Amino acid sequence: MLTYDTYHMPTTLEEALTIWAASPEGSRLVSGATDILPWAREGRAGDVHLPELVDVTRISELNGYAFENGRVRLGANTVYQDFLTDRVLMRNLPCMPYCAIWFADDQIREQASLTGNLVNASPVADGTPAVVALNGEIELARLENGEIARRRIAVVDFIEGPGRTQIARDEIATAVILDTASGYGGSFQKVGQRRSLVISVACCAALVKADHTGRIFEDVRLALGGVGPRPIRMYDAERALRGETISHALIDKVARSAAELVGSRSRQDYRREVVVNFVRAALQDALADQSDVEIKFQDTREQAHV
Repeated sequence: MLTYDTYHMPTTLEEALTIWAASPEGSRLVSGATDILPWAREGRAGDVHLPELVDVTRISELNGYAFENGRVRLGANTVYQDFLTDRVLMRNLPCMPYCAIWFADDQIREQASLTGNLVNASPVADGTPAVVALNGEIELARLENGEIARRRIAVVDFIEGPGRTQIARDEIATAVILDTASGYGGSFQKVGQRRSLVISVACCAALVKADHTGRIFEDVRLALGGVGPRPIRMYDAERALRGETISHALIDKVARSAAELVGSRSRQDYRREVVVNFVRAALQDALADQSDVEIKFQDTREQAHV
């Protein structure tokens, strides 16, 4: 059971930052509260009593999104369901709908925010690989001499390990900033111990853009989650594919290299097998997701496996 002494519902960011900076040690920020409520129950954290909860869902500044210079700034109250219902976001962030559809169920997607998922810093958080593949940054705000000061950190650096990030005690995450990827094909692969409301054992996000002939990898983005304490951007694999002829043999070669990235302490052999298959499937699915280009493989699957 979760109990608390005081529950705050500020309506402006300045008010929230003021409350948060003065809150006692052990207080928590909440948005959808889809992480804290399951955590604070018997069998996980047990009974939890907090001095203060600061709910940011009524802060209008944290709503909505805006485009600028090839990037989109998602307010911290953006929830996973938005990636399944907002056609502008679906077109510009093509791996996010595939990530969102795997995320819990309809009710939780309406409450769970992408920003909260990142700040929670679970090694198997669904949103993290997709955000990393989109060169995501997280925006943090704090009060300095009565003024709101902001800074941005790349998400691949922001998450330092399970439950550990670079957010300071008096900061609030206010946005996630992502590259727009209109024209790319997207994919998200995930496996867990059950199908319903599955929690990842490992996951992979991919973005692929072929050239106008459908024969060349023009750009590739790949990221893994659940195979180590932090998300992994597969820069070497991306370089190995970028500018090369599209073939099943090359995809297989790059996929096999992903096994070396597994750094988890548990179920390593299983995770190695999973990520190899995931990277292969993610690249193939992302290529197939490019509806405006006909993809032409240099070989067949059968030839690649000879």
